[in-house]
Amino acid sequence: MTSQLNVDTIVDKAGSGGTNVKIGNTSTYVSDGGAVTQNTVQGLAKVWVNFNGSGTLSVRDSLSISSVTDGGTGNFTPNFSNAFNNTNYIGSGTPAAENNHTRGNKGIGIGMAGDGSINNQTTTALQMFSNYGSTSSANGGADDLHACFLVFFGDLA
Repeated sequence: MTSQLNVDTIVDKAGSGGTNVKIGNTSTYVSDGGAVTQNTVQGLAKVWVNFNGSGTLSVRDSLSISSVTDGGTGNFTPNFSNAFNNTNYIGSGTPAAENNHTRGNKGIGIGMAGDGSINNQTTTALQMFSNYGSTSSANGGADDLHACFLVFFGDLA
């Protein structure tokens, strides 16, 4: 026999309105259309950070970031407060558009540092770089960007 619980609000014992709800790593939710279910824990970002990479590197806000190491122009490493289970996690990043017209018709991006392999990826950090590329014949290069936004998904240890 299955049971169903219908409530408007769950509160703690003291009635203060807050509560802690724990869910298992096999918990699922139903899609908006109701046709499929997804694993709740797998779909959550485990780490994210918003930082200023220009001048003295400073973290504006974050989740599960202990620090961001400045490795030189356009080179930075977010260090995670909680380790991932393995190095099979993914990271994605985007910079905010720079208000610097001297770069001309160039795009900007964030990617993995090094030779494009996973050499710089550990369970507690991922070395990355920011640069500006070119849509013309001029070359781009490494750059410290004012606004960098990163998010990571995977299984925590």
